[in-house]
Amino acid sequence: MRMLENRTTVLLILSQEVLDQARVLAGKATITLKLPVSLQIVLRALIEEGLKRDGHPTFLANVEAQARAVRHQRSMARRKRAEENRGNLVAGGLRGRGGREPRKRRQ
Repeated sequence: MRMLENRTTVLLILSQEVLDQARVLAGKATITLKLPVSLQIVLRALIEEGLKRDGHPTFLANVEAQARAVRHQRSMARRKRAEENRGNLVAGGLRGRGGREPRKRRQ
């Protein structure tokens, strides 16, 4: 086990279900070890143990599923933005600079 001499901060986005499972695990570890075990300690241990199994088929399947889910979410967000932009172009019509109507030519 390594102590955190060289550490950095990361943002980790988890589903509520996964977070709840990790909290339960922290509670069980606190009871079993008779030591205070925080959610952060549990998440660090899970990451370290997961890294030891980098070639394990179940681990790779989980990584693949998460990567595909992220790709799908990003694709849907891009599609939604493109549709909104198309809608804005249609609603705005063919206007000149600054959203003003184009000048009419004098005859």
